[in-house]
Amino acid sequence: MPEEFTHLHNHTEYSLLDGLSNIPALVARASELGMKSLAITDHGGLYGAVEFYKQCKEFGINPIIGLESYLAQESRHSKTPADKTPYHLLLLAKNPEGYSNLLKIASVAHLEGFYYKPRVDKEFLAAHSRGLIALSGCPSAEIPRLIIEGRIEDAQSAAIWYRDTFEDFF
Repeated sequence: MPEEFTHLHNHTEYSLLDGLSNIPALVARASELGMKSLAITDHGGLYGAVEFYKQCKEFGINPIIGLESYLAQESRHSKTPADKTPYHLLLLAKNPEGYSNLLKIASVAHLEGFYYKPRVDKEFLAAHSRGLIALSGCPSAEIPRLIIEGRIEDAQSAAIWYRDTFEDFF
């Protein structure tokens, strides 16, 4: 039996200034390739989640709803020049509670944390981490950026925080 592969980091046309994939075309191609599941992880919002979910179900693909959130380096309420470059954090819902928490994270990021981009902070994430899978893989995420900056001990501390905050952190 061939190994299965699932794309967990996909931006659609709803990922403003960063996405090009049309949801129906993306899902149709995943189906052609025999994929059994597929994720959506648009930047900062869940605007395409319902369309993506419906398209996946139509093609018999398990939809994984996610979000590439922007994480404020300090507080989501802070608005200084340093706050113009938030970290990225990939979050995937693994159950209805996780989806509910994604909705809360995206909403608060826009309503309370917006500064150039919709940002959330670690305080809010810690309170809404249940049902979510967190991934550190994006080069703009906290751990990779700290490593690139040569701040290995800070990267280790950050990894421990994510491990302790999320039930599933990779």
